[in-house]
Amino acid sequence: MIDDKTPDIPIASMLKRSEAKILIVEDDKFLRNILVGRFKQEGYTVLEAEDGEIGMSLTEKEKPHLVLLDITLPGKMNGFDYLSEVRAKPKIAETLVMVLSNQSSPEFMERADSLGAKDYLVKANNTPQEIVDRVRKLLEKHSLKR
Repeated sequence: MIDDKTPDIPIASMLKRSEAKILIVEDDKFLRNILVGRFKQEGYTVLEAEDGEIGMSLTEKEKPHLVLLDITLPGKMNGFDYLSEVRAKPKIAETLVMVLSNQSSPEFMERADSLGAKDYLVKANNTPQEIVDRVRKLLEKHSLKR
């Protein structure tokens, strides 16, 4: 465990990709499988969930370094609910979350930002490789605080 005296070191410098854990919360099985395969091909450890409840359970149990989160999810917990709950739980409140959604309205983007999402990508505007690249950049930008 890293204490508060440890200098901020970018995750990419501190971890091998295989040690960086990414959780993909996406209900579209086809897209989820493509993303899981792409991230694994890049050397990341990947977890997956098809709804917000499973995503929350995995976030609490596995403590991923980054969550790739859809907003429109089946069940009782959509992406906004997930973000609110993550931020309310001290043990996982600092989890990096990148939204990946087909919702492109400024209202959705602003709400995700206000709930602590670190980035927002519109599915239709990004290839799987572009998504992987943005995740890598976000991991490099932020420091590991665990």
